[in-house]
Amino acid sequence: MDFSYLIKRTLFFTALILSASYPVYSNTDITDPTINKKTPWQKLKNNIALTWNAADNELYIPLNTWHNRWVYDKEKISNYNERAWGIGYGKYRYDQNDNWHALYAMIFMDSHTKPQPIVGYGYQKMWIPKKRNQWRFGIGFTASITARHEYHYLPLPLALPLFSIEYNRIVLQSTYLPSPYNEGNVLFTWIRWQF
Repeated sequence: MDFSYLIKRTLFFTALILSASYPVYSNTDITDPTINKKTPWQKLKNNIALTWNAADNELYIPLNTWHNRWVYDKEKISNYNERAWGIGYGKYRYDQNDNWHALYAMIFMDSHTKPQPIVGYGYQKMWIPKKRNQWRFGIGFTASITARHEYHYLPLPLALPLFSIEYNRIVLQSTYLPSPYNEGNVLFTWIRWQF
């Protein structure tokens, strides 16, 4: 497998997506009062630009890919890799409502032990329990692009749910990939370390 081709293709499509929003909104202040008057597309572009310029970073460490036993044959499960070894990096910020925004890139070993890159934007609405200000719970989504070996590493768009539990600067985050019987239906979990 030619990893340099895979990396170049992933970086190209990431730059293409981010370049659409970066030049126009790169100097917008986080507390810009006109944000609420913009269309959803303008808000998304603004949030991507603000996150791109954020000073905070995250390290992503994939932990597990659990294949839902209720929707798989035992023979298929026994052939799948559930240890998604890999690494990732992201830039993140919390907005004025304490909601999380991130731009990230990650590469991990998929269910067939093949490398799978993913880049995207993540958003989570956060809940911070009273008297537990170091804890945060989040639910949201990611809009991303991935590439898989069975599709010859062509870019594939993904929109998936996100769930997280945070304590201080350590975050346990997951997503679920729904699919038909014997395909997909994977709970993917990773750790984010904020620095």
